Amino acid sequence: MHLAYPAVLSALLFCTGLYGVLARRNAILVLMSVELMLNAVNLNLVAFDVWLNKAARDTLHSGQALTLFTIAIAAAEIGIGLAIVLAVHRNRGTSDIDRLRDTAEGHEHGTPTPPDGTTGEKAEATA
Repeated sequence: MHLAYPAVLSALLFCTGLYGVLARRNAILVLMSVELMLNAVNLNLVAFDVWLNKAARDTLHSGQALTLFTIAIAAAEIGIGLAIVLAVHRNRGTSDIDRLRDTAEGHEHGTPTPPDGTTGEKAEATA
């Protein structure tokens, strides 16, 4: 098999993951997109390892070893990431990244944002 096939598939997976990170608003979908990007890197590592070691059969497969380390790091990242997302969801009531960013900016300036997502002026007008 040619090197171009896994390289193109890896590029498509990475671009799909990058789009997911940049366009999604849900934190769990962003974590899934990061995992997709890491899997694209793993595919590249294994494909280039096989391509570079075709001539010498008795060599160390360093690309596959790096892939195992990447999988271990990805497992730790998803565990910690999901724990953080669950903790934030329990405290704030949402996992929407834009609402969390707006809430964090509101607390920095001393104007806390109510948990229902309305601004202080709208909340005072309805009260």
